[in-house]
Amino acid sequence: MLTVLIETLNDADALAATLGSLVPAAVEGVVCEVIVHDRGSSDATVTISDQAGCTLVGQGGLGGGLKAARGAWLLFLEPGALLGDGWMEAVVSHIGAQRRPARFSPARSGARQALKRLFARTDPLADGVLVSKTEALSRYRPDDGLETVARGLKRCRLNATIRFASC
Repeated sequence: MLTVLIETLNDADALAATLGSLVPAAVEGVVCEVIVHDRGSSDATVTISDQAGCTLVGQGGLGGGLKAARGAWLLFLEPGALLGDGWMEAVVSHIGAQRRPARFSPARSGARQALKRLFARTDPLADGVLVSKTEALSRYRPDDGLETVARGLKRCRLNATIRFASC
């Protein structure tokens, strides 16, 4: 049903947190695979990906990873992303009723984190990106990363939250 794609570069701890949070969705059959696009990590990122059963694609392999994805819908996440309660239901409902890309709502956090998000450079992956495989492939160009594929997508908001692990 859903393929999760995570782009990494020396993100071992953050990746482990995100993968751990996806286990219930894999058990329920919502997540059918996780593809990790590693950009040359020198830490334990590759080992963690392999031990978790992820499909690992290296630099230049994102296009092949997108084409080989088993899910009809793709969920782009940053390492360290943790999805809030009810996210599986929100995604399944969206996929069943919509064809538009979607994003999660940022979880309520402290004032300091809110200010940081407000004044930070806009990152199209910060709130996750749920997009059909067909649309993602139509937007992909060689040498692109997930951020480039996601940039400019008009996304509706899912009734679920996202926050980041403090790794």
